[in-house]
Amino acid sequence: MVEHVKPHSGRIPPKGVTVQTAHTTHAVPAPGDLADGVARFQREVFPAKADLFAHLAGVHRPTTLFIGCSDARVVPELITQSEPGELFVVRTAGNLVPAHAPGTDGVAASVEYAVAVLGVTDIVVCGHSACGAMTALAEGADLSAAASVAGWLRHADASVARTARVAGPERLSVLIRENVRAQLANLATHPSVARALTAGTLTLHGWVYDIRSGGVTDVGPAATG
Repeated sequence: MVEHVKPHSGRIPPKGVTVQTAHTTHAVPAPGDLADGVARFQREVFPAKADLFAHLAGVHRPTTLFIGCSDARVVPELITQSEPGELFVVRTAGNLVPAHAPGTDGVAASVEYAVAVLGVTDIVVCGHSACGAMTALAEGADLSAAASVAGWLRHADASVARTARVAGPERLSVLIRENVRAQLANLATHPSVARALTAGTLTLHGWVYDIRSGGVTDVGPAATG
């Protein structure tokens, strides 16, 4: 049974940050808007947090690895109201985490660095509503013109198979939840994660974020050692 939770349940410490909002008439920021945003950050936001940034210049000790989707509507630091330096963020299409395999892999390297070097105590895999990657899989979209995308989404094959009997509009939401659980299982195959779980120093969390409501649903159960 899933339950609606506040983002800071379990061992994840509460966060607090003042969020600066930028007003723009563009649906997607143009380069000029981004430059204006940088200027506003330097003028209004940075001075208020100057001591924090001075501290972070020599210290990098995030407590949580947050693995989310690349979708521009999903902003981990905003959703969790985290300060700079608190989240180590990895974003991939469909919030996919390939199971451990020999060879070099950017996601695997980031996971290993976060767990084995930085010593994070929590990992969140966060899916979200209206996910384009999951929508393509749920609807059987033709990805022949996007071979790299199609290849990447093969990492969700198990989730697609497990939800194959679900029909209609409900399938997308079921697939999104199942995909988060599958990525938690994939994470546990990574040696650094497996060691930390066995030692009891790491907890895995599965979330789904609803873009329209802002709600976060825990789709665990959380995996622990």
